[in-house]
Amino acid sequence: MFRWLRTLVFVGCGLASPLSLGEPIPELVKSAIPPPKLSAKTWVLMDYNSGWVLADKQSQQRIEPASLSKLMTAYVIFHEIKKGALRLDDLVHISEKAWRTEGSRMFVRVNSKVRVDELLQGLIIQSGNDAAVALAEHVAGTEEGFAALMNEYAKRLALRNTSFKNAAGLPQPDHYSSVLDLVEIAAAIIREFPEYYSWYSTKEFTYNKIKQQNRNLLLWRDDTVDGVKTGHTSSAGYCLIGSAKRGDMRLIAAVTGAASAEQRARQVHALLKYGFSTYESTRIFDQETPTAQIRVFKGDKDRLPLGVGKPVFATIPRGKAQTLKATLRIPELAVAPIAAGQSLGSAQVEYGENPFMEVPLVALSDVAEGSWWKRALDAVLLWFE
Repeated sequence: MFRWLRTLVFVGCGLASPLSLGEPIPELVKSAIPPPKLSAKTWVLMDYNSGWVLADKQSQQRIEPASLSKLMTAYVIFHEIKKGALRLDDLVHISEKAWRTEGSRMFVRVNSKVRVDELLQGLIIQSGNDAAVALAEHVAGTEEGFAALMNEYAKRLALRNTSFKNAAGLPQPDHYSSVLDLVEIAAAIIREFPEYYSWYSTKEFTYNKIKQQNRNLLLWRDDTVDGVKTGHTSSAGYCLIGSAKRGDMRLIAAVTGAASAEQRARQVHALLKYGFSTYESTRIFDQETPTAQIRVFKGDKDRLPLGVGKPVFATIPRGKAQTLKATLRIPELAVAPIAAGQSLGSAQVEYGENPFMEVPLVALSDVAEGSWWKRALDAVLLWFE
C-alpha cells in the first residue's frame, strides 16, 4: 500500500526507457542527418548501451548467416564454461567429421586432442569450421544436438528470425538468421563474457605451425574497433559485424551480402563513423544510484531508496543532452512489507518539451515488517498523514 503521489521535476537530466535490445530509436530523438547509402543486402547500426537501432535496411529479413553463425557457437561454449561443464584446458577429440569439414579451417589433425581454448581461438580468429564441429561434438555428442542447444539460446535471447542447423554456418535448409539477430548475439557476448571477448580483437593465431590472420580488416584500420566476426559463402556474400568503443559509447554495425571483403569493411566502418559523429550515448542512471527516497511506515526501515533497477541509457543527437527533462511521479509514503524490485512510481521523460518515454521506478531494497510496537505506532501516525 502507498499513498499517491508526489511530483518532482529535474531539468537538464535525461531518462530513457530500458527497452528491449533491438528496438528502433524513438522518432523524437532520431537525427535528421541521414545514414550513409550502402549497397549491402541488409545492414544495421545499433547503440550497445541503449540497445536502440539507429539505422538499418531490412535488418529483420531472413538471410544466410554463413560464419556469423559461429557467434552463437561461441556463446553456447562460453555458457558451458560458465556452468562448469567445460574448462579451457579440457582436451577435445578431433573426429573425422570435424577434420573433413569443408571451408575455412584451423587445420586440426584427425584423432588428435586439442585444448578448448585453442579451439575457441581457432573458431573466433581463424573462423575454423573444423573447430566449430569439434567443439559442438564435444559438448553435445553430435553437431545436430549442438544446433538444438544453439536454438535454445536463441530463444533465451528472444531472437526473432533465427534457426540454426549446424555449428559452422555452412549453407543448409532452415539455417538462417537476420542481421539484427546476429548483432544481438554479438552484444550478448560483449555484455556477458568480456573475459573472452578480447579474442575477437586478436589479429592472428598460429596453430599446427600455420599462422592465419583475422579476416576483420577493421582491426588494422581503426584502433577503436575491437571485434567482432566475418562471414562468407558464395550464396551469402561477404558479411561483417564490427564493434567499436569510443569513450563510454559502443556501437555495433553489421552488413550482409556485400560484394567483397573490402566492401564489407568499408561499409561497416562508414556506419560506425556515422553513428559516432551523429549521436551520443548518455548514461542516465546507474543501477546502484537512488533516484529518490520515500517514507516507509510499519517497516524495519523508515526510508526506502527508489531507482531504475538497472543502468539506463539514452541515445540522442550529439550536443542535445541539455534538452532532456524528467518528471518523477513517486508516492509520498509506502507501507511495509515491500520487496526489492517492486514498482513504486515512474519517471516521464521529455525531449524539447515533448513527451519522450516513461521509465518505471522500483524499490532498491527490501523492507520487512517492523516489530508489533513499530506497526502499532505507525498505524497511529498514518492517521495524521
